[in-house]
Amino acid sequence: MKPDYNLVWVVVLMVLAQLTAFYLVKDLDWKWVVFWAYVFGSCISHSMTLAIHEISHNSAFGNSKAMWNRWFGIFANLPLGLPYSISFKRYHMDHHRYLGGDGIDVDIPTNFEGWFFCTRFRKFIWIVLQPFFYAIRPLCINPKPITRLEIINLLAQLSFDVVIYYLWGVKSIFYMLAGSVLGLGLHPISGHFIAEHYMFLKGHETYSYYGPLNLLTFNVGYHNEHHDFPNIPGKSLPLVKKIAAEYYDNLPQYNSWIKVLYDFVMDDTISPYSRMKRQLKGEVKQD
Repeated sequence: MKPDYNLVWVVVLMVLAQLTAFYLVKDLDWKWVVFWAYVFGSCISHSMTLAIHEISHNSAFGNSKAMWNRWFGIFANLPLGLPYSISFKRYHMDHHRYLGGDGIDVDIPTNFEGWFFCTRFRKFIWIVLQPFFYAIRPLCINPKPITRLEIINLLAQLSFDVVIYYLWGVKSIFYMLAGSVLGLGLHPISGHFIAEHYMFLKGHETYSYYGPLNLLTFNVGYHNEHHDFPNIPGKSLPLVKKIAAEYYDNLPQYNSWIKVLYDFVMDDTISPYSRMKRQLKGEVKQD
């Protein structure tokens, strides 16, 4: 349970890669802007959201320098185009403390999502629109007062977006925003959203994935391990599995996030309702 300082340099390189891409797409035809937004920008953007996930657990600088992690999260947020980091940290900690908690864990779909997105076509649309539901759901389930850091996150993001528009124009802005939306929607990496907690097997509410896409996602696929030890950086989660193999090797696991997406759409017994929901008792402490 110690910081992963390599995370800092990886994030800096990812930000620089996106800045380079913003410059390179500014004069391309629109069809190529869309192409590169999906093929390259979406992968970097989704990977960056998982870097922000790591940073939310203070993996970049450690728990003793919590504010360093918050400022670094705002920096990592810049190439995504929309303010995300500070709010994500507040709600994600609730997800870990109160997994499946009704009215607290905003990772749980709303009743409307479960009721409406119940056919194969509608579930497909739900996957495409996942980034919008993740953005709107907290406001419906568990709205929180806006904090000073969230305002700073917003102002920093808007300032960055204005600078990019002023320097390189609307195509760079479109590439940035489209990459974020496409990367979090109908995209192979997005299979992890469903793979993590949707109950394809009754009685198993958290699943791990040990495939190659972990290289792009800071080992978020090691999800049982992550929930057991949320203060261990993603870099070290394979070691956790190796040390405690008798606890993890026999649990249900996935080999393909693409197959998870396919099965979610095609299996009529699975829907946004396929989540464990708990009625919390006692005192609830939220960030």
